[in-house]
Amino acid sequence: MCNRHEFFFEFDKAYTHQLIEKFEASPEHQLTEDVAPPQKGIYALYRDRTLVYAGKALETTLKRRLAEHARKIAGRKSIRLQEMTCRFLVIESDWFVRAGEHALIETYTPEWNRSGFGSHVPGRGRPGIKRSRWDKEFPPKS
Repeated sequence: MCNRHEFFFEFDKAYTHQLIEKFEASPEHQLTEDVAPPQKGIYALYRDRTLVYAGKALETTLKRRLAEHARKIAGRKSIRLQEMTCRFLVIESDWFVRAGEHALIETYTPEWNRSGFGSHVPGRGRPGIKRSRWDKEFPPKS
């Protein structure tokens, strides 16, 4: 018997498809400290209309995480906060937040992910700690 009679529901593909569809239909906002609600979810940052970073707010809130990013960008050279916009989706379930962030990263492969942009590195700035690619490209203002 051939195997064309078998059905296997690919939950991850269905979730990713629906999430990306909903995400792309959500409005884009200027990145500010108070742009998002105090709930958990996923988000993406855009620089000049190009998606550059995707993340999640799970142990914190979208409001707090996007405010952190806004402050970080505002304190850097070679970039202006006015260049930045964001999108976000509120998601209640921890599992779906993690899966949502994964879907965004896999779908868009943002250039700032894995650059050091979103990390909270203990010891940053101490001797022996390497500067991230993001810190080199956008050094802190003096």
